Amino acid sequence: MSISGKTAVVTGSTSGIGLGVARALAEQGANVVLNSFTDSDEDHALAGKLAQDTGAKAIYVQADMSDGAACRKLVDTAAETFGGADILVNNAGIQHVAAIPDFPVEKWDAIISINMTSAFHTTAAALPRMRAAGWGRVINIASAHGLTASPFKSAYVTAKHGVVGLTKVTALETAQEPITCNAICPGYVLTPLVEAQIPDTMKKYGMTREQVEREVLLERQPSKQFATIEQIGGNVVFLCSPHADQITGTTISVDGGWTAL
Repeated sequence: MSISGKTAVVTGSTSGIGLGVARALAEQGANVVLNSFTDSDEDHALAGKLAQDTGAKAIYVQADMSDGAACRKLVDTAAETFGGADILVNNAGIQHVAAIPDFPVEKWDAIISINMTSAFHTTAAALPRMRAAGWGRVINIASAHGLTASPFKSAYVTAKHGVVGLTKVTALETAQEPITCNAICPGYVLTPLVEAQIPDTMKKYGMTREQVEREVLLERQPSKQFATIEQIGGNVVFLCSPHADQITGTTISVDGGWTAL
């Protein structure tokens, strides 16, 4: 089954992994709904450029992923615009690093709501539409931190573990239907956000770029290579293909061997 003409909602998709996933789906002919919490001319122009580049239909929809009602409305808007919500990619996320006693409560609440609870709301809104259409894919962008842990990332690790659990429950609830749910667990991916950290880290520790990449960012990634946005997008496309019809409720690690340790 081709995904041409299917509608894909990708949360947190104006840059990095989310935008790469949206592009990969658009290149396969899917209608794509981009999303972030802002609502600027640049956001809408980004959707226009994606449509121009790929020939697919694309729109931008503002939605605050910390607001459950907004999460559900995002899916409803996609369905109202394109007639369905066939592919849901839960990608939105934020990060904060601090020891547990010092972790700001407001940061904990924001990370849990945006990184984890939003996926519950969007999935709850999307599943009835997938069932009505007789086909669907829910793909959660979790993390290596959905399978393992690091110090000082309590909220992020908790949220990503929760996303993996939600993935399994969603898969079981749809196991006898033509709907699958899986989680992709990237290690370090060279996104614009990660790229922006490198010069400051070089300056702070007196390191070369290569040292920062290998000894700091990729310390726990045995391949010592970043995963790429294109690799994540390619895995999403694969999970939407007939070859993945019997892959559900599982995690796909794209982490250079991180979780093999």
